[in-house]
Amino acid sequence: MRHILLSVCCLLVLQFTVSAQKANYRVAVVGFYNLENLYDTINDPTKDDEEFLPGGVRLYNSEVYKDKLGRLAHVLSEIGKDVSPEGMALTGVAEIENDVVLADLVKEEKLKDRKLKYVHYNSPDIRGVDVGLLYNPKYFTPVYSAPLFVDLPGGSKESFLTRDILYVKGLLLGDTVHVFVNHWPSRRGGEERSAPARAAAAMICKIRVDSLTALDPNVKIIVMGDLNDDPISPSVTQVLKAKGKAEDVKAPEMFNPWMSYYKKGIGTLAYQDSWGLFDQIILSAGWLDKTQKGFHYYRAHIFNQEFMVQKTGKYRGYAKRTYDGTTYNYGYSDHFPTYITLLKKID
Repeated sequence: MRHILLSVCCLLVLQFTVSAQKANYRVAVVGFYNLENLYDTINDPTKDDEEFLPGGVRLYNSEVYKDKLGRLAHVLSEIGKDVSPEGMALTGVAEIENDVVLADLVKEEKLKDRKLKYVHYNSPDIRGVDVGLLYNPKYFTPVYSAPLFVDLPGGSKESFLTRDILYVKGLLLGDTVHVFVNHWPSRRGGEERSAPARAAAAMICKIRVDSLTALDPNVKIIVMGDLNDDPISPSVTQVLKAKGKAEDVKAPEMFNPWMSYYKKGIGTLAYQDSWGLFDQIILSAGWLDKTQKGFHYYRAHIFNQEFMVQKTGKYRGYAKRTYDGTTYNYGYSDHFPTYITLLKKID
């Protein structure tokens, strides 16, 4: 409820500011959402997907798949619509099995009129889940993309293979932007033991951030994803060099708008009654100058509407997940999505 009030207040500030300064702004919304095990129902012998098949322990059949698609489409259709009628221009997604599920998702009733497109590559992850980028072609035009392999250090995880990082370069209504969509290795096996794996993933991003910033200190970079770490974690603060105060950021450092949320105890997923904020959108210094001609950063939001919250049971108050154990819960995801609002002054 607190976030709903904050979102309304942000919109009012935007309106009053525009009115007072007699200026108009173009709005672009960029978000990230972990779609929580969005598998199709077809067996892929190269993947460990047996539990998400009609004959699996979860009885994940066509009816469940179709219902989950509709629920995720509902959430995606609503994010950012209060400031931009067509919702998000860019949306990073995680825990998708393949491009088939993205093709089905964008054709859902609540999304189909937006004619969304996507960028996706198959990853070597043992569970068969990847990341992807949905985009509205009215706002964004990709010009180059590639998967970035993450080489895990020995002993950090039971498996030596994890999700690739998706890199996409494109034009956001005239602005050249570089987007990295991440799903860093989980904490399974212990947070301390697995920390080097997430640091390795963070370093893949950092090396490329530094290379891009060396060519142009004002370059516009977005590092987004389910980082399986919080804004205060070493992978974020020490490897990515992400800071929570915009005024402290100098290239090639990055700005993390989620630090203030986390310090207030607000998160995107809950575990053992403790909130974490794994779903982050982190920005290069080039987004922070509000006097520039292109887009600049304005606000960060967690999209946690009441219909997305579990009302009963042991997960009461958490994000309404797809399954409660092996029973279909008619939920959405065990993560709340995050998004940022970008503004561009129009003369």
